[in-house]
Amino acid sequence: MSESARGKVTRRAAIPLALQCRLAALPEPTTEYRFAPPRKWRFDFSWPAVKVALEVEGGVFVAGRHSRGSGMVKDMEKYNAATLAGWRVFRVTPTQVADGSAVTLIEQAIKG
Repeated sequence: MSESARGKVTRRAAIPLALQCRLAALPEPTTEYRFAPPRKWRFDFSWPAVKVALEVEGGVFVAGRHSRGSGMVKDMEKYNAATLAGWRVFRVTPTQVADGSAVTLIEQAIKG
């Protein structure tokens, strides 16, 4: 699958997350939240009031950016910086967003 096709699958799977959150009585997520200015790092989805973030890792089974060495190192730097700043970062696949398990994870993180 091409990089652009993988991106389309990731975006398509991520679309229902806001609706899933509403149905679970969760706050709607902020998308592309920039958590560490002046760095350009952004979370795919976040709940800044409770410092919870969700990263949707596309291409994990097809040698995508998140499963190659340089991409993994950059992700580690980003996630470690977020943790040091008090964020809880959860990583999921597009399939986990689509099947609802990602919103269940977020619900546990926010509601306890």
